[in-house]
Amino acid sequence: MNSGFNQVLETIEMIKVHHLDIRTVTLALSLRDCVSEDVKVTGDKIYNKIIKYAKNLKAYADEISAEYSIPIINKRIAVTPISSIGEGCREFDYVHLAKILDRAAHEVDVDFIGGYGALVEKGCTRGDSALIESIPEALSVTQRVCSSVNLASSKAGINMDAVLKMGGIIKQAAHLSADKDGLGAAKLVVFCNVPGDNPFMAGAFCGYGEPECALNIGVSGPGVVRAALESMPKDADFGQLAEKIKRIAFKITSSGELIGRELAQRMEIPFGVIDLSLAPTPAPGDSVAGIFEAMGLEMAGAHGTTAALAMLNDAVKKGGIMASSYVGGLSGAFIPVSEDADMIKAAACGCLTFDKLEAMTSVCSVGLDMIAIPGDTSVETIAAMIADEMAIGMINKKTTAVRIIPVPGKTIGERAVFGGLLGEAPIMKINQYNSSAFVSRGGRIPAPIHSLNN
Repeated sequence: MNSGFNQVLETIEMIKVHHLDIRTVTLALSLRDCVSEDVKVTGDKIYNKIIKYAKNLKAYADEISAEYSIPIINKRIAVTPISSIGEGCREFDYVHLAKILDRAAHEVDVDFIGGYGALVEKGCTRGDSALIESIPEALSVTQRVCSSVNLASSKAGINMDAVLKMGGIIKQAAHLSADKDGLGAAKLVVFCNVPGDNPFMAGAFCGYGEPECALNIGVSGPGVVRAALESMPKDADFGQLAEKIKRIAFKITSSGELIGRELAQRMEIPFGVIDLSLAPTPAPGDSVAGIFEAMGLEMAGAHGTTAALAMLNDAVKKGGIMASSYVGGLSGAFIPVSEDADMIKAAACGCLTFDKLEAMTSVCSVGLDMIAIPGDTSVETIAAMIADEMAIGMINKKTTAVRIIPVPGKTIGERAVFGGLLGEAPIMKINQYNSSAFVSRGGRIPAPIHSLNN
């Protein structure tokens, strides 16, 4: 049996048995030429431009998925931060623009549209403030719109006024979707050092330095990595484990590169980046936490989990970067609690705690992700959680994020159910001591000394 045939069989097994997929194809689209003084005109321009560029996204993606027999799970659009697009209008009506985004996303039949957000790490303009205030309502009256706000960077520091504001916005977004266990907050994420080419939701948007349009790809395959490690000898050392992960990441990335370039060519737009992130799903076996178990940990959250995640993250990047010259986005390993079956299990039994998750974010590719907390958690406590995570990103010069859901009417030990790829999660215990006086000081936490590296 020749090596080429072996590789075909291996790829088939990766897809059919171990959940290899293209997690998302995301059309990044600049809306900067849609600005006008009339919000209705702006909305019409936005709608028409999205339809023009995205009308064939789903059809072509489905065609390619069938031709290559590789599932493409989500089709998405990411647009210029809407705060800057609506700011030129005589009257701010960001909710109207959110509805336009939602209608366009529905028309072209994509799963999500991202970019309803702002970049406020150094301060807010009038438009930024108006958009932030509108987020809870916008998310409650739309189905496919996702929102993100960048609150900090290694160059600017942490905007603590915006951090406190977003604590309240997250709580309000959850409250307005109480009948869905606070689903609105699951479509909202805050960042430090946000990348402008990330294809994953809820944080995807088209950055100011991006071209008119581009096709970005997000690959996945934690089940493939887990299976590969489980096939290795039990006494394999960490160097051997890392080498195996690198080889698998190369194969996963090669598949994504092939699909991304083919789709971009058919749509007659540039290929953007491939995001190497291992994104889990609630499906059994398709779990980042399961990789830790394959490495020898009894359960995610046990001592050694942070070291395991650090090695995994690094090996994925090293392997993937050899398969593409255009790697971007977040790239690494995601640890969203509700979206990972083994994470859910570890959190439910108390092995994986909120504090352990925070420690893990110092080495993963994002941050505190899809974590359900008691609905009566105060705005100030949520803001303090955000501040901690922003600090990890700022000091370590990496992207970090917070997507937490204060589930209305539920408390520790109960469960929130979001459905689909968002999964479900146990309500986790959090620190009960008060942070109000700290987060209420306002102003900006200054950037660290290494920001002066010009």
